[in-house]
Amino acid sequence: MPRVPPDRPPAKHDWPRIGRQLDAHGFARMPRLLDASACRSLVDLYDRDSLFRSTTDMARHGFGRGQYRYFKAPLPPLVARLRRTLYPPLAAVARAWATRLGQDPAAYPATLNGFLGRCRTAGQTRPTPLLLRYGPDDWNALHQDTYGAVAFPLQVAMLLTDPRRDHQGGELILVEQRPRAQSRATTVPLGRGDAVVFTNRERPVRGTRGDYRAAMRHGVSTVTAGQRLTLGIIFHDAE
Repeated sequence: MPRVPPDRPPAKHDWPRIGRQLDAHGFARMPRLLDASACRSLVDLYDRDSLFRSTTDMARHGFGRGQYRYFKAPLPPLVARLRRTLYPPLAAVARAWATRLGQDPAAYPATLNGFLGRCRTAGQTRPTPLLLRYGPDDWNALHQDTYGAVAFPLQVAMLLTDPRRDHQGGELILVEQRPRAQSRATTVPLGRGDAVVFTNRERPVRGTRGDYRAAMRHGVSTVTAGQRLTLGIIFHDAE
């Protein structure tokens, strides 16, 4: 059976370190968030049509190449629990960032249910966790994942396949747009079961005159062989 995280943030992860890395770089790795059994169980969900509310062919929409599927409610238990347990420590980061950017930190309540209540009030009721599948020559264009007026500034991606055996290429790419400077691109290496937390919009960066906003986008480089699957945990719902 897959290991299902308990109803609290995974204790083995150093959340203060993750917060510092998010402040410094806009992303932070979480090694071995999922074990091999959990990864296999999530990969096996991809072809179960009854679990999904929509499927997108990226080439058809000019998003790159590959396919992704949004889960419908109720979410599979493992996906729901990951979303619920990862939210509170990341909400603390979101509140700190909001304060630094002159926004209302109360926009990010302490619990996922509280935050989803804000989404419902704004008419955002469709769940956004998704599975993404890439084959040879597939890729994902740089983008941001915002689906309405209410948006959480962080999301989590988990690699479900083994880059040593299942696929080649397909690295996660993060690009930060810096004011009055060239953009900076970073690739984030992941193993099967590793996760990365990153900003899907913008983050505060300390400058000589205080904090400023640095926008970030993310994508996936071309898969050159095999098949790559990822679970994406987005915390705000869609319109």
